[in-house]
Amino acid sequence: MSIAARDLRSQLGHPVIDSDGHTVEYLPALLPYFQKAGVADQAEDFYARVLASGAGLWSALSQDERAARRAVRPSWWAVPTRNTRDFATATMPSLMYERMDEFGIDFSVIYPSLGLPLIDIADTKLRRACCRALNQFHADAFEGFEDRLTPVAIIPMMTPDEAIEELDYAVEELGFKAALIASFVRRPVDAVAEHGPAVQYHASWADSFGVDSPYDYDPFWARCVDLGISPAAHSGAVGWDGRRSTSNYMYNHIGFFAAPSETLCRSLFLGGVTRRFPTFRLALLEGGVSWACRLFNDLLSHWQKRNPEAIQTYNPAHFDRDLFAELLESHGGHLKKTGTGPDIQELAFGAPAGQAEPDDEFSACQIERPEDIADLFVPNFFFGCEADDPLVHHGFDRKGLPFGRRLNPIFGSDIGHWDVPEMRVVLNEAFELVEKKRIDRDEFRAFTFENIARFYTDANPNFFKGTAVEQDVDALLARDATAD
Repeated sequence: MSIAARDLRSQLGHPVIDSDGHTVEYLPALLPYFQKAGVADQAEDFYARVLASGAGLWSALSQDERAARRAVRPSWWAVPTRNTRDFATATMPSLMYERMDEFGIDFSVIYPSLGLPLIDIADTKLRRACCRALNQFHADAFEGFEDRLTPVAIIPMMTPDEAIEELDYAVEELGFKAALIASFVRRPVDAVAEHGPAVQYHASWADSFGVDSPYDYDPFWARCVDLGISPAAHSGAVGWDGRRSTSNYMYNHIGFFAAPSETLCRSLFLGGVTRRFPTFRLALLEGGVSWACRLFNDLLSHWQKRNPEAIQTYNPAHFDRDLFAELLESHGGHLKKTGTGPDIQELAFGAPAGQAEPDDEFSACQIERPEDIADLFVPNFFFGCEADDPLVHHGFDRKGLPFGRRLNPIFGSDIGHWDVPEMRVVLNEAFELVEKKRIDRDEFRAFTFENIARFYTDANPNFFKGTAVEQDVDALLARDATAD
């Protein structure tokens, strides 16, 4: 580290907002909240239940049992321990607050650690009680530090009703102004549900609240807009196909957050959520921005080939069977000798019987021109990138993005987790993007300040009132208003 983070921050000329720090819950202080909620009696038994799909279950199985159940190797040694002060910082909000200048960070949005698996608990009563208890704990733990730290509420998403109920309580009763949602919930495939939990997990699917969801999540998105909440999704691909190693956590973890983020983003876009809720903002954390660049390009290219007009190119009704027969006679004599088979239209085109018109799979987006895709994608989604992400520049690459529309990468420190062995160097590590000329200083300012400020103030102009960055954010918004 050539320069202290506090000195680097003083040279930037703008504040640094951390969109994704983590607290590591101090369990002895947290347990009484679960006990009050009526879900925890013996501490060890309780944590074994809520972590049953993670380290507790995997560690209890023999190697043969892991292979037989395809038990996923979970995270292990997941927090820094050599630097005890850093571990304590993640555990104690007052110490984190005290060290903010040392980190060169002006304001941080703080996510849970235990909260990430709690929102995925299958048992409805247990899930909802745990989420409520954890939100109460964090509201109390971070009280008094609001000018530089704000915790997020965890919102269970199994149904829109439970999501709305917890969001209302967290915002209106506990005073939260930021929220964490799951990127997906697992639902069993009904046809195999009777075969038991083990089979259900393998025969389940990821509902990402948009395309094909059995529930209408529009009331939840509408409630987020009404309450001024820009939620963030922060789910890992636990047990997804291709990530089911029983022995290698790295194999399971690489791309761990990007895959569910891409699924959620794609689902909400094609489900028309950004068309129906143009002011809705969603952050997709820890997966970087590179996948979003590809998705943005893919949405455009797929629409260009399969919009209602272009898809007529593939309409079986336009197939000239007489011409094909003539060409087969003159050029395919040796092919005809192989015998008979399915009708060419049934075999090659797969047209559903009796379907006169093709489906418009972009219909929910109401796209009339290619530029609509950018307008429905760019303003609504923000992409969390960690300090050591070398590919942040992809989000600023106007040459590689449709219509020259850059995306919204946002800086997340991830302090508290194993990605950050030394908290004091996080800002320096992010600034290497500038030093290596991957991004310029204006783009670094957007990455570490402007994009994050806009993400929250687009939904809630008062989000940063009373914080250490209030004046800088107000100046940014005034400048934006003048530019408009």
